[in-house]
Amino acid sequence: MAHEPPRRDAGGRAADSELSATDADSRLDLASFLPYRLSILQLAVSRSLALIYGARFDLSRHEWRALAVLCQEAPLAAMEIAERTSMDKVQVSRAIAKLIAAGRVTRETDPNDRRRAPLRPTSEGRAIYRGIVPLVKARERELTSALTPAETRALDRIIDKLQRRALDLQHDASAARRSSIRAASGN
Repeated sequence: MAHEPPRRDAGGRAADSELSATDADSRLDLASFLPYRLSILQLAVSRSLALIYGARFDLSRHEWRALAVLCQEAPLAAMEIAERTSMDKVQVSRAIAKLIAAGRVTRETDPNDRRRAPLRPTSEGRAIYRGIVPLVKARERELTSALTPAETRALDRIIDKLQRRALDLQHDASAARRSSIRAASGN
């Protein structure tokens, strides 16, 4: 995504030049805000992939993600799918319900823990997975063809680094929140 140059007034000054430092700090340029850009990129890539498997295999993005994780790591409970895919529980629940109704996934009862309901792909689910994998891998190659091999390796390292940092920040924020809740409750 190209960044637009700052807007200029008739005198050539930046249009926002009359903003105080405080006002400028409270403005957000989404076009250069990394979390927004990553979100837009993720959505564009995800939609591009969904065009490949959506109609052909009658799968939504959420169903595909759940099925892909199950085909790699089954048996898993719905909560484990949510954790691995970063989907929320409602998205996972709906995806699983549709996959079960379509005969692509089965739900069992764990004899050691009746609250846990492991999910497994059926043979039809595995066949669909095997049909989709080469298609999405080809799309990944098409996408990364815009990069040199060195850029692809650098991107992999950068994504890993940002993901680790985001998880650290998430963990730190969760710990701080738990601490403030404990303090507020007098524990």
